[in-house]
Amino acid sequence: MDAFGIDLSPGMIDVARRDHPGARFDVGSMTDLALADASVAGLVAWYSLIHIPDDEMSSVLSQFRRVLRPGGPLLLSFHVGDESRLKTEGYGGHPMKIYIHRRQHEQTIAWLNEFGFAVETHKTLTSAESSLGGIILARRQP
Repeated sequence: MDAFGIDLSPGMIDVARRDHPGARFDVGSMTDLALADASVAGLVAWYSLIHIPDDEMSSVLSQFRRVLRPGGPLLLSFHVGDESRLKTEGYGGHPMKIYIHRRQHEQTIAWLNEFGFAVETHKTLTSAESSLGGIILARRQP
């Protein structure tokens, strides 16, 4: 399998390259993927949509649909909730200034349907150590 990763943060790309030297990682944005149309067989966005405001979700989902082959799976994970909050400290105590957006399954599924994805399943994960997490598996419709 020819898997690769994309992240907006050059620092995160450096960490990924250091920890996984045999894999490809590139700096890039979900709102403007530098990939050819229908060029990827599957796509995973694992807790990355939490950084996208509601009014930019259309840009991201249209890019996901554009780069996925028809029938290609899209696996999403996100924090479940109704609020957005400013996060000022990252892992290891590094200062940052980024919003975390929590969403309900129903809203995310509605967006996916609007942008040409068929949702196959969705789950909410619970844990004593963390907040609710949502997982959705969808496929790009032809």
